[in-house]
Amino acid sequence: MFWRIYAMLVKEFLDLVKDKKSRFVLIAPPIVQLFVFGYAATYDLNQVPIAVYNEDAGIASRELIARFGGAPAFREARRLQRDAEVAEVLDTKQVLLVLHIGRHFSRDLLSGRQPADVQILLDGRDSNTAQIAQGYAQSVIADFNLAWARDHGLPLPAAELRTRAWFNPNLESRWFIVPGIVGLLTLVVTMLVTSLSVAREREQGTFDQLLVTPLTPREIVVGKAVPGFLIGVFEATFSIVMVVLWFRVPLLGSLTALYIGIVFYVFAIVGVGLMISSLSTTQQQGLLGGFLVIVPAVILSGYATPIANMPEAVQTLTLLNPLRYFLVIVRGVFLQGLDSPALLHQYWPMALIGLASLSCAGWLFRKRMY
Repeated sequence: MFWRIYAMLVKEFLDLVKDKKSRFVLIAPPIVQLFVFGYAATYDLNQVPIAVYNEDAGIASRELIARFGGAPAFREARRLQRDAEVAEVLDTKQVLLVLHIGRHFSRDLLSGRQPADVQILLDGRDSNTAQIAQGYAQSVIADFNLAWARDHGLPLPAAELRTRAWFNPNLESRWFIVPGIVGLLTLVVTMLVTSLSVAREREQGTFDQLLVTPLTPREIVVGKAVPGFLIGVFEATFSIVMVVLWFRVPLLGSLTALYIGIVFYVFAIVGVGLMISSLSTTQQQGLLGGFLVIVPAVILSGYATPIANMPEAVQTLTLLNPLRYFLVIVRGVFLQGLDSPALLHQYWPMALIGLASLSCAGWLFRKRMY
């Protein structure tokens, strides 16, 4: 029995090694995912853009700003001159954090009126990143307090940090994570449905029957795409209802803007799924191809870790990921109250991805038919 099992094991390993597709599945996906996870999935903040709004002309404020500028986590991107600019730089995501120093900061420190207040305003749309940035800011303030107290013989704390988070006042992670689940669930369900559709025809032996029907390749592709599209829109709708009614995440924006994003997003996913299915001979290959796309798409979307922390080459790669754009849409509508005109720059990339991938799927399908 042992030798029979041994012979079977040898035979299976030889089949895996000799089959080109099996070798690809064993080697390519782990290498791709290793590099994606290794470079893209990071919670470290490096050179995060911040804005400084300094109303104080004293030495203490200059020293504090210098400490923020010297911290590896922060990079001063803007110097603000008036209150209205604070909303502008946070709304447009020019910076993650605004350091606001009041006009009496140096006077309060030098006169012994302690602690003197210093304020940071955070972009709370990404609560995980905001909390990490808040921790770094508290570390900078703590170092400043130690140095100031040592140099001036004053008790601690010299300065006290007061934090205010925009769009998510309590930095609740649920408000950040749960709306993103709408995109994740829609991606998984729609991708699996469409990536198996054509492969199922080949595996069941009904693919050849399509050749004798009066349907053109374009009509067949549309017939394969519409069910996946409708399923994806239904899945997104169900998820949105659960996010609002069950998880109690406020929906501040326009449902019209959200559903325009859903239509373009599902359209892009259907195109990619059909392209995978057109390349697959069996359902197993379609399933593996779908997951090969899903896992990097989630990592490169900014769902858990910010895209700004990724290497520049990886950030460029994320431009091909429809989930990246949809997460901006769903979080913008839920937390910021955005409308359609404010999201146009997120709509058209998904439309291009959908058109390109669906055209490629149609070409591959027509090529495999004739």
